[in-house]
Amino acid sequence: MGVNMRDIATAAGVSMGTVSNVLNHPERVSPKLVERVQSHILRLGYVRNDAARQLRAGRSDTVGLVVLDLRNPFFTEVARGAELRGEEHGLNLMVTNSDDRTYRELTHIDRFEEQRVRGLLITPTPGGMERLHRVRDNGTPVVLVDRESRDLSFPSVSVDDVAGGYLATKHLLDSGRRHIAFVGGPLSIRQVADRLEGAQKAAAEVTGATVEFLGTPGLTVDAGRDIGRMICERTEATRPDGVFSANDLLAVGLLQAFVMIGKLAIPDDIALVGYDDIDFAASTVIPLTSVRQPAEVIGATAVDLLVEIADNPTGTHDRVVFQPELVIRDTA
Repeated sequence: MGVNMRDIATAAGVSMGTVSNVLNHPERVSPKLVERVQSHILRLGYVRNDAARQLRAGRSDTVGLVVLDLRNPFFTEVARGAELRGEEHGLNLMVTNSDDRTYRELTHIDRFEEQRVRGLLITPTPGGMERLHRVRDNGTPVVLVDRESRDLSFPSVSVDDVAGGYLATKHLLDSGRRHIAFVGGPLSIRQVADRLEGAQKAAAEVTGATVEFLGTPGLTVDAGRDIGRMICERTEATRPDGVFSANDLLAVGLLQAFVMIGKLAIPDDIALVGYDDIDFAASTVIPLTSVRQPAEVIGATAVDLLVEIADNPTGTHDRVVFQPELVIRDTA
């Protein structure tokens, strides 16, 4: 049987209440007594039972985060921002990945509820919204990350992706491009659909401009490389002179195809704009023009909003929408 609090109290010659205060409220105990109790904790190898403590409290100090794809550095940065801000609030972050699959998302939500997490941060799939309503109704705060709910029934932290798509495409149009390809997919991902909408809005303002949708099965480097090869195979008359990619991973794949095949000069023959401005966008073989999202700030703001909801569950809570920023480099 393991060492328990009573063993620590006996060894240190103090009460159980004192040991509890040293563990949970050390400011209530004299520094000398804290040092004495902690020395016995270390000597005896006591490990506190957080699971039991959380069961008594009703909620844990853990916040669950479910993202679409942890391979995407954008979501890694969101998680980093959430983790750092969570530490400031005395919270731990547990990150899971849905791969944009509803069944995986629902499994993660079930596990987080079983663990009685303090709250849930999530970039939801379209099929998971009904489950999120039940989570909230059961008393667990929910904040949507990088996405708004269509009925605006959940607090959220996101970026205006329609504006981002408009910024990217307008930049291509202002440089004289007229046949723009939008590369991304699937359109069931709300962010992708919004970025396409923004691109179409920008093109509608310029006579003779068109936006061609080139769908991909996912937002990966490999998918971008496949589309890049396809574009290179087209004749000059039929290929786009500008490409707006739904994220930077796709843009990196496109850039790799263009450079490896060597048929198209960038940006002279074809200009390229990505989205997210991930860390290595500036260090690709040709530095990538991209639309920047404040990823770490999104994660940190989502945690702040979650804490606010937990402290005031009956209040009216915000939908925070950040504006994107175009970062111009050498590809467009």
